[in-house]
Amino acid sequence: IEVKPKLNLTQMMKQKDDSVTALTKGIEFLFKKNKVDWVRGAGRIAGPGKVEVTGDDGQTTTLETANIVIATGSEPNPLPSVTIDQKRIVDSTGALALPEVPKRLLVIGAGIIGLELGSVWRRLGAEVTVVEFLDRITPGMDGETAKAFQRSLTKQGMKFKLGAKVTGAEARKNGVSLTVEPVAGGEAEALEADYVLVAIGRRPFTEGLGLESVGVKTDQRGFIETDHFRTSAPGVWAIGDVTHGPMLAHKAEEDAVACIEIIGGKAGHVDYALVPSVVYTFPEVAWVGQTEEQLKEAGRAYKTGKFPFSANSRAKINHETEGFAKVLADAKTDEILGVHIIGPQAAEMIGEYCVAMAFRAASEDVARTCHPHPTRSEAGRQAAMGVEGWTMQA
Repeated sequence: IEVKPKLNLTQMMKQKDDSVTALTKGIEFLFKKNKVDWVRGAGRIAGPGKVEVTGDDGQTTTLETANIVIATGSEPNPLPSVTIDQKRIVDSTGALALPEVPKRLLVIGAGIIGLELGSVWRRLGAEVTVVEFLDRITPGMDGETAKAFQRSLTKQGMKFKLGAKVTGAEARKNGVSLTVEPVAGGEAEALEADYVLVAIGRRPFTEGLGLESVGVKTDQRGFIETDHFRTSAPGVWAIGDVTHGPMLAHKAEEDAVACIEIIGGKAGHVDYALVPSVVYTFPEVAWVGQTEEQLKEAGRAYKTGKFPFSANSRAKINHETEGFAKVLADAKTDEILGVHIIGPQAAEMIGEYCVAMAFRAASEDVARTCHPHPTRSEAGRQAAMGVEGWTMQA
């Protein structure tokens, strides 16, 4: 099939907006299906058992309830030296709606969000440079996997300035000048770009919620302290990004289910050690459990099994051979302690290991389970075989 691709950014943005609309309308449908009343407006706690909602028309409604669940999520972290105007200097929200493909895009922060959005605009033709304060990308990711990930993004044309801090930004009509200097000390330099994306993480959205009216306090970073989702105020609960832990939608969903089960008198529980993480780039990166660095720091003896997608039949057929699957297991018991995958559809593959680890499976349990052929999931099985050194397909 021979084609000459041509980007229609307007249509692409429409498709994105249509997808968002469809998903949010899906939530509306679920509200109706499950007899959930939706009150639109800005809500704040107005005292024990009371929530005030100010609608678009300025009218305020007071709701009375036995339980209040705070689930207000998070917002992008600001950078003191850089003013976000959502025109030339944008956060993750603005980066999803740029009016054109930048010729040059600067991304501040080599975390998941910055790399996801940066890689999108790179694939659409932008020259992308990522500025990161640390000397590595994606802190928290397994070190070997992070290095392979950076090599992959570099091969795609993304550039990295690691160990660099941003000290200022000047937005102009047609671009931005970003002042950057080495963390270790040295000469400052000015980087020029059409747009700058600030992606240095997210912070809990807890300001202006009336928490003081029920005596709930936040820590210095704005997080609400909880004990099994209970705050310090009776009948007030908190879940998701406003609480400590990974700021992930699927983690918040687990929180929500467990919280409501507890309110309903059941035994709600979330195993945070088994919350998977994913970077939705190409290739994808997904992991669950502990990294090699964490195991070494804990002094835990472990074995490693690793299998490259270059030896996986499905990946070879589809010409998507970049990356690998890696399994870490206890050296004595063989219990799976962590799994790290970089490659095609890694996000789909990690679920198998979430289930295996929930049952405290050994690497041999996965290694001796028949997987369909040819599939990418075989790479995960072969990596499990590799823990004990009996990989068959490479």
